[in-house]
Amino acid sequence: MARHLVCRASDLPPGTRRIVTLAGRSIGVFNVKGEFYALRNACVHNQGPVCVGRVSGTYLPSAPDEYRPGLEGRVLRCPWHGWEYDITTAENLIDPTQKLRSSPVTVDDGNVVVDL
Repeated sequence: MARHLVCRASDLPPGTRRIVTLAGRSIGVFNVKGEFYALRNACVHNQGPVCVGRVSGTYLPSAPDEYRPGLEGRVLRCPWHGWEYDITTAENLIDPTQKLRSSPVTVDDGNVVVDL
């Protein structure tokens, strides 16, 4: 496994992302509330550039006529066909068996590092 320096942690504040090429792969690195996540920039559905998609929240399961927002800042929506993924787990919201490829991320000496 090779370690790849992405940026200083201070250059990727909460709620932001950076798309980088590491070892010939396009990777999206996200800061969700101070935690870092790295996802392969290829949607499971049709290999679209998922990491450039909108980041938002969704509605959680609830009683009829009740709308409970949740997962704010954790839901990544593919710009091609709208498939949605939880950034923190890489799982598709509808079918959790459909997952984006993810890689471990650490912060070493203030640097965001992705292991591929």
